[in-house]
Amino acid sequence: MISERAQNVQPSATLKVTGRAKELKRQGKSIVSLSAGEPDFKTPKHICDAAIKAIRDGFHGYTMNPGTPELREAICAKLKRDNALDYEPSQVICSNGAKQSVGFSLLALVNKGDEVIIPAPYWVSYPEMTRMAEGNPVTVRTSFENDFKLSPEQLEDAITDKTKVLILCSPSNPTGARYSEDELKDLADVLKKYPEIYVISDEIYEYIVFDGEHTGILNVAPELKDRVLLVNGFSKGFAMTGWRLGYLAASEEIVSAFARIQSQETSAPSSISQKAAEAAYTGSLDEVKAMRDEFKKRRDYLVETLNAIDGVSCFTPGGAFYVFPDISGYIGKSQPDGSAIESSTDLCLYLLDEYGLALVPGDAFGEPNGLRMSYAASMDDLKEAMDRLKKGLSQLR
Repeated sequence: MISERAQNVQPSATLKVTGRAKELKRQGKSIVSLSAGEPDFKTPKHICDAAIKAIRDGFHGYTMNPGTPELREAICAKLKRDNALDYEPSQVICSNGAKQSVGFSLLALVNKGDEVIIPAPYWVSYPEMTRMAEGNPVTVRTSFENDFKLSPEQLEDAITDKTKVLILCSPSNPTGARYSEDELKDLADVLKKYPEIYVISDEIYEYIVFDGEHTGILNVAPELKDRVLLVNGFSKGFAMTGWRLGYLAASEEIVSAFARIQSQETSAPSSISQKAAEAAYTGSLDEVKAMRDEFKKRRDYLVETLNAIDGVSCFTPGGAFYVFPDISGYIGKSQPDGSAIESSTDLCLYLLDEYGLALVPGDAFGEPNGLRMSYAASMDDLKEAMDRLKKGLSQLR
């Protein structure tokens, strides 16, 4: 008999849509996919060269469970250089992707029945990870008018005597929204009143911000350091999704608990990936900045095009590579065959099956009036996607 835990875990909606799109493509259907959260660029050459050198040098064995000392030192130097944050290598642990860092952090913190506050729209894995840790996800629906960002009043209202963790993702997946310094200060002021609450600050999109520099909650509230678990990694900014490498920076107590879990579940991440990551943080960021600049051009094109479509509204996201337009004007309409569009999921299935356009429904992220479009795709694909979207929406009545 399969465990209740396994039965209760929902599959990733983004992977589900991507899988269906790939299957239709294999069947010969023309598909344009804006569903995957994966940069369409290659990993920078100097990073690949470091990995090749590691292979040729025979760096093939297990490393220390928290990661190599050299990589953790490079991470600490990067946190000082880019984020003005002071960490020691003993306060850093490397993992098989930032996703694992979030999941193991919840396992290290959450007891059965503890509540985890998750602003919606949320990354699809946050609630499921919370449930696997036997915690209760408390989703707080934010508003399109506030660019889907959690307000201090909403945070205060969501806190109970069972609250253990707040998960904060900035820039956000799925919306691209980015919290300003003032907004983070306001949230921090609420958190200061509740010393028992931890914050998982997911900053995986740190290098993909379009105006100014990235700001995390510790930049405005350093006094929260012992309660903040800073999660980051290499997948998004360096186009290293398949290398599977992330990390956690936190207090030694939390890192030690995380390390015990990791030692029994996976041990350290790939030795080759660690050498590549070391090169990423010690080498030039020129290609990272070039990718960011290209993402900005794509963002601007999508926002302008979406806002020109009747019944669609889209704010300008401050980071990541997603837009999350409001499509509530099309909920309740009918397809040409008479079947109703009752949800964002229905809309996305209609666009995929009839027009070969793969998007991810807002239902998957806890926001039924939106959908996620990734602009980690070529400009040609984005233009074709917008043409298909316009045609598909124009046929709804």
